[in-house]
Amino acid sequence: MLIFETIKSLQLYLSSFLGDNKIGFVPTMGALHQGHLSLIQKSIEENDVSVVSIFVNPTQFNNQDDLLKYPKNLSKDITLLESVSCDVLFAPSADEIYKNKLESEAFVLDGLENQMEGRYRNGHFDGVGTVVKRLFEIVNPTNAYFGEKDFQQLQIIRKLVEKTELKVTIHGCEIIREADGLAMSSRNVRLNKNQRQESTVIYKTLRKVKRLFLTKSIQEITEWVSNEFSKNAEMSLEYFLIADEQTLKSINTKELNSSCRAFIAVNIGDIRLIDNINL
Repeated sequence: MLIFETIKSLQLYLSSFLGDNKIGFVPTMGALHQGHLSLIQKSIEENDVSVVSIFVNPTQFNNQDDLLKYPKNLSKDITLLESVSCDVLFAPSADEIYKNKLESEAFVLDGLENQMEGRYRNGHFDGVGTVVKRLFEIVNPTNAYFGEKDFQQLQIIRKLVEKTELKVTIHGCEIIREADGLAMSSRNVRLNKNQRQESTVIYKTLRKVKRLFLTKSIQEITEWVSNEFSKNAEMSLEYFLIADEQTLKSINTKELNSSCRAFIAVNIGDIRLIDNINL
């Protein structure tokens, strides 16, 4: 695996793949796990060369304490990337990406950026949009791969590509879960033993919601979720809602042939976990 830290060196190498070759790209913030590896393996299968970036983007953290505590282990990440035969790692510094101008662009993405995470994490999606757009411009990929655990982010990136007319195809990939159902996340390593056991209630709740959706109203489901978490001393519910998959706006009534999804954000100690499920 080749490792590049500068834009110039990466682009010089990738210039040899211009033409009919396909470049696959998986942007990450490191602390890699099997969820990331599944995206990389898909990229390897579908492209001539696959690039993974590891960059903890400072502009998408509205909580600086969360940024400081974000897990980092580059040597372990490199070992994992080599285990799946990744072609290229791009591991730039913040100065390399932002050129000493550490600020976000402002994006208007048909309201997708104002829902859920956008309401609770001020400026988050401006930071995400800024770095993803910048990375796309640097790598110039044919295909890029994102997990559905961050479903709102996935839809926002699709809209960003549409609005900016970037020539990259976005692929959404299924959520990879632990054996007990917890969605794989880099933040999971921060959970202590008790928190890790308690965290399984998130996916159990979503599975119950999927069953309830067949017979109960959205209001009844929402109240049930709220009541369940009010009884849990270890966890606090930040939000739960059922939303249209395309607009990400919450819905109050079920409609035939509509595609909707349940979204949840939970705090356990100072760790914030999100998940979702298609209904």
